[in-house]
Amino acid sequence: MENTNFFLEFLQLMAGIGIFLTGCEMMSSNLEAVCSDKLRELLAKVSNNKIVGVLIGTVATIAINSSGATTVMAIGFVNAHIISLKQAATIIFGAEIGTTLTGQLVALGMMGNDGIDLNFLFSALAGIGVFVTMFAKKDKIKLFGFVLTGFGLLFAGLDMMSGAMTGFAKSPALKEVIASLNSSLLLIICGAILTAIIQSSTAITSISISMAAVGLITISQGIYLTLGANVGTCLTGILAGMKSDGVNAKRTSLIQLIFNIGGVVLVYIIDTIMKMVTGGGLSFGIIFERMFPGVPHTQLAMFHTIFNIASVIIVLPLTEKLVELTESLIKDEPPEEKKERFYYVDENIITSTPSIAVEQIKQEIVNMANIAIQNFNISMDMIKTLNFERQQELDDNEKQLNFLNIELVELIIKLGQSKKLNKEDTRYLSSTYKTIADLERIGDYAQNISVYAKELGEDKFNDVIVNEMEIMRTLINKLYLEIMSSYKNDKHKVSKQIKDLFENVLALSNIMVKKYIKRLNDHELTSVSSGEYLKICNDTKRISEHLINIIDTDYVSTH
Repeated sequence: MENTNFFLEFLQLMAGIGIFLTGCEMMSSNLEAVCSDKLRELLAKVSNNKIVGVLIGTVATIAINSSGATTVMAIGFVNAHIISLKQAATIIFGAEIGTTLTGQLVALGMMGNDGIDLNFLFSALAGIGVFVTMFAKKDKIKLFGFVLTGFGLLFAGLDMMSGAMTGFAKSPALKEVIASLNSSLLLIICGAILTAIIQSSTAITSISISMAAVGLITISQGIYLTLGANVGTCLTGILAGMKSDGVNAKRTSLIQLIFNIGGVVLVYIIDTIMKMVTGGGLSFGIIFERMFPGVPHTQLAMFHTIFNIASVIIVLPLTEKLVELTESLIKDEPPEEKKERFYYVDENIITSTPSIAVEQIKQEIVNMANIAIQNFNISMDMIKTLNFERQQELDDNEKQLNFLNIELVELIIKLGQSKKLNKEDTRYLSSTYKTIADLERIGDYAQNISVYAKELGEDKFNDVIVNEMEIMRTLINKLYLEIMSSYKNDKHKVSKQIKDLFENVLALSNIMVKKYIKRLNDHELTSVSSGEYLKICNDTKRISEHLINIIDTDYVSTH
């Protein structure tokens, strides 16, 4: 009978863990969708001020309820050269503080008196959230409903885990086995392994709090399980660092590992010394029992919070030294031959923090536009000078454009399948396919112009024609700058300035075509150069049309 009860309680524990993790994931994904715009603004404010970095890491983790996602996000940003290694370090420090909020909420849910069960009340939010999602018409309100549901499921799972722990606490044999686990080092290892398996330090910390609340483990055992969870959570960052090509991404994951292990080692040493000096009369467990008497769940939650805050306070002044240490341990890789790659997108962000990945996609597209217009200018230089020294640069750029045209689209398709994106992000992603195709076509036209330059041979255009083409080049570059300014600021309407520049390009192109016959009769153009002349007139016009398409795909067809 006892074995049957134990098995049922174990099943209840597994069910509780499943519901708890589902609630965490539901909260995290929907909070991210709700807060995505604000989160981007927050991350854009990362500065060299270390305290600001810590605050941003803390707030970002609270906003998306996941220190792992914040860490992966920081690794992606440093890999894309958006933030420095030092800035990434401070964000990770803040994430360690932000992740303690869930433990505090779990401890709060276990509080209650006079028959009031806060855990039960919080669980009821799952049902309220479901009703909100059923009847809400606005997407934002529906997302809020999902957040409430996730929050409620978190506590419903916790309630089931607590019930299972209460049953376990009635088993003298189990209590005896757990009591025998008095090795601090073994408990740290257990906490780290369990966290690495479940991929959630929050779950292990919450289980530890539940076990402490029913007396299944002592506060000291709970402390070391929690410390182990802090080490185990580094696995997410390590995997993200290993998958990234950038050396700074690997250094960022190493910073997190050193920071977390360093804090655990420091606590272990201090706790051991206190026990030795006082003959076991003083330890961190005893200190927190005295600070918060009679509430073991609060004792463990407060230790977790105070430990992480203290660790950040200690290590923050040493951030530069920590960065230098990682740089000495992970050397810069020798320069490789130029190859096609993403400059801003980190594939780890696609699954962990899709809302941030959307911003990275945008930056990658802006960079793609820069490469395309650079090739246009290189090819126009070739027309002007018939100098082909930059041919290799143009060819490398063209390979990069072709790479992005294929690989970036595949990533966008993958990102578009995420349920964590809000409607604005989804709408933006749907527009990127055409934008990428337009930029790739600009690159193709630039490549064509370089070919025309080669075909000219000795038939160089005269100064008058070259001057007209330089005016065309200037107009297209001005058009490009105005269009990209609008694109970066999410303004997808053709302004008067853009309209005027575009019409000037068309007018100049028409004038040049009209002069074609006269120039041919006046022998300004040879039989060879005349063909290239018309092709350049046509291709520069097409480039301006593809530029307009970046912000308004219907403008060219209606004008």
